[in-house]
Amino acid sequence: MRAQYLVYVVTDEKVSGGRSHVEIAAAAVAGSADVVQLRSKDADGKSTLDTAKRIKELTRGTGTMFIVNDRLDVALLSGADGVHLGQDDIPVAEARRISPPGFIIGVSVGSVEESMKAEKDGADYVGLGPVFSTTSKDDAGPVCGLGLLSEVKSSVQIPVVAIGGITMENAESVIEAGADGLAVISAVLVPEDISAACLELRQRVSAPENKS
Repeated sequence: MRAQYLVYVVTDEKVSGGRSHVEIAAAAVAGSADVVQLRSKDADGKSTLDTAKRIKELTRGTGTMFIVNDRLDVALLSGADGVHLGQDDIPVAEARRISPPGFIIGVSVGSVEESMKAEKDGADYVGLGPVFSTTSKDDAGPVCGLGLLSEVKSSVQIPVVAIGGITMENAESVIEAGADGLAVISAVLVPEDISAACLELRQRVSAPENKS
């Protein structure tokens, strides 16, 4: 069965009102998120691995995929479902060579060319962004816009996950532009009830026949 990326929650303790990566992940799972990505830029390897192992236990058997940002070593050691790599991280082909069968590899991209290369190198999905202006990611590049999103979607066969400035209000337009998934931070982490925010996001972008 093809992996689902519709509601893709990226953890960030700086915008979550004091809630930890593990607490964010637990709430996202309770809100039926398709993916939880551990994004822990400032923590050391030991604490990141410990956090990753705890999140893996939370997601096990739930249907929510667990992805680790950047750290292939942590992803493999924790038993995560996959890793998300940036343009300056370990190349996809090298990561694939040491990964187990079925391991998911996503790649951050900012252009059609990067997207096509990621697919050619063996990525399972690409994360395109920032689609809109965002303050959640200090390392976000130039804004891509919905036009580029549509171009990328028509240029690759693998899923395209949009990230950057996605809100409840603009989420539907992002899906209409071709995104297979919405990677969100502030949209679901700022609200007091993360689980409810995840469910609301899904409801807003699901096809009418799938809405409850």
